[in-house]
Amino acid sequence: MVNERLGEALRLLGVGPGAVRVYLALLAEGPAPLGAVGDVAGLAGAELAEAYRELVDSGLASAADGEREPAAPVPPGAGLEVLGRRRAAELDASRITVGSAFDSFRRHRLAGYHDPLVEVVTGEAIGLRMRQAWAGARERIRQFDSPPYFPLVGATEDALATLARGVTQQVVYSRASLEHPGHLENAIEPCVEAGEQARVLPSVPVKLLIIDDAYALVALSIRETDVYNTMLVVQPCGLLSALVALFEQSWRSALPLHGRSARPVGLLPADRRLLRLLAAGADDEVIARELGVSRRTLFRRVQVLMARLGATSRFQMALQAQRAGWL
Repeated sequence: MVNERLGEALRLLGVGPGAVRVYLALLAEGPAPLGAVGDVAGLAGAELAEAYRELVDSGLASAADGEREPAAPVPPGAGLEVLGRRRAAELDASRITVGSAFDSFRRHRLAGYHDPLVEVVTGEAIGLRMRQAWAGARERIRQFDSPPYFPLVGATEDALATLARGVTQQVVYSRASLEHPGHLENAIEPCVEAGEQARVLPSVPVKLLIIDDAYALVALSIRETDVYNTMLVVQPCGLLSALVALFEQSWRSALPLHGRSARPVGLLPADRRLLRLLAAGADDEVIARELGVSRRTLFRRVQVLMARLGATSRFQMALQAQRAGWL
């Protein structure tokens, strides 16, 4: 079973079937004469030489001049790095080739049709399109976040994976986002701590996701029934430029939510969450529910934080917390 998994992993990295068999034999028998390794792998002569040369070229085996020369596997770190980069380059080249082929098809076959600048996506296709957007981002994602939320499993993991790839994420959250049960703790804070640039406004004008400067996803929700079942995909045009300008204006007006770069000594995660909810304008009932405490306990925590910051009111406490980099 282990050998099967290893063989499949090597094949996914582009190692040929013969080379995979020789590598598995090397792990079992090496160091040993190349001919003996070939006997275990079921290869000889030119086939064995070609398969072993592939391993050497991939950085997975030491050089051997003939079947009597000793052969051995080498530490795979550098070789796997080369294989991984080669595979990534091949995937990029394939993506470009497929994209160019489709563009050619569209130019020649669809020349007589109108190429829509706005596409309507509905139902279950929304989740797939959103995941494709996160995975395809190259440099920058800008987002307005507000309920209602589409039930997308793994959304937070997708955002964290995008951050791990070095993609800049700027998100303006509405107060309703912070008040939505569990959203602050389970979705917002993990991304902020991972490096997301987050800010908050009392409300956002629209649910929006701008991928690089290539296109935007705009959600259409029916607030009265809390339904989110239609999304627009906006291609480069005047509307996309207007959405980008709207985001930038809102970003400048929003209150920052700092992450790992501002971690004051002794400030508990619950206290940081309390400050963020206060700054967003949430009332005591919502804050107590999000923290899982009584209103009396909440009042005591607020008093302690006010004392630490030298504030005499909640407004002054929020202002001092922002200046201190606690928000």
